[in-house]
Amino acid sequence: MKSNIIKSTALLFTALAVLSCEKKKEETATPEIEPKVETFLLAKEKLTTELRLPAELTGFQQVDLYAKVSSFVKTLKVDIGSKVKKGQLLIVLEAPEISSQLAAAESRLKSMEAIYATSKSTYNRLYETSKVEGTISKNDLEMASGKKNSDYAQYQAAIAAHKEISIMRGYLEIRAPFDGVVAARNVNLGTFVGPAGKGSDLPLLTIQEQSKLRLAVSVPELYTGYLHPGDEMSFNVKSLPETFSAKITRMSGALDLKLRSERVEMDVHNTKGNLLPGMVAEVLLPLNAKDSTFVVPKTAVVNSAEGLYVVKVVDHKATRVDIKKGREIDDKIEIFGDLNPQDKLVKIASEETKEGDHINE
Repeated sequence: MKSNIIKSTALLFTALAVLSCEKKKEETATPEIEPKVETFLLAKEKLTTELRLPAELTGFQQVDLYAKVSSFVKTLKVDIGSKVKKGQLLIVLEAPEISSQLAAAESRLKSMEAIYATSKSTYNRLYETSKVEGTISKNDLEMASGKKNSDYAQYQAAIAAHKEISIMRGYLEIRAPFDGVVAARNVNLGTFVGPAGKGSDLPLLTIQEQSKLRLAVSVPELYTGYLHPGDEMSFNVKSLPETFSAKITRMSGALDLKLRSERVEMDVHNTKGNLLPGMVAEVLLPLNAKDSTFVVPKTAVVNSAEGLYVVKVVDHKATRVDIKKGREIDDKIEIFGDLNPQDKLVKIASEETKEGDHINE
């Protein structure tokens, strides 16, 4: 009985060993199937994207008006919101000392004019008389000529002094430098104003040109190369539902040292008057490339500790090509590197693919 059990156990182990050997043979005989890798051919295309940036609307022209001379506000002809025309009288100032100086200058001018007229007349008479030999000495004629020239010089000085005071008197009338709107008023009747001291803390008036506005936006360095004067863009403001359009008019041509961005300005014709200086706008800038560039799916770009690269397939072998990224849009990305059109790249690349690995396409 015991011997039969031993024989049965031996047969069982023998059978298991035979099955194990056959299984190993089958596993050895069945080749491992290498998964296929999806590839694509590299091609160039023009990538068109849009960039949203905050911007600010300002008056096309804006000026703060101050008093040139120390004086008091005598007449105030405008207020906040008043529309003004170029040359229109806005404020009349009063400075009694300037009026006195002007009166004194006028008196001196008339006095010097009379003195010069007399000396000139005297010289002319002596000159005519001197034509008869022996009537007028040469010395007397020279003295009359010197007196005439001296009086003429003093007469010219009186004219210049009168002109100077007249100009100062003109500063007492504040006029609009251009067509616009009064955006701020900081004085009332009787207010003391002047070029220095308490009266110069704030401007008398602030004038803005609102029929035409400037829309200024700071464009980051990465995108400055895609914008050019004449490019059309759209913008909107929070307080109005409609969308406005404008064209790039000016570009600074330099980067701000703090923001590393370029100032770009658009002229906005505010015909309806619904846009106000100081509004914050959101600008939609079109970024159109000049030339076609290589554009690939984002999945084809590997960003690892070793750098940024794509996997190129050459003779079924993997080759890493270092690249630099450009603009991104949806699932596509612009790349720059040592690549050529029709190069075969792995569509879904990963760090697991090593240099020289076999690629089953």
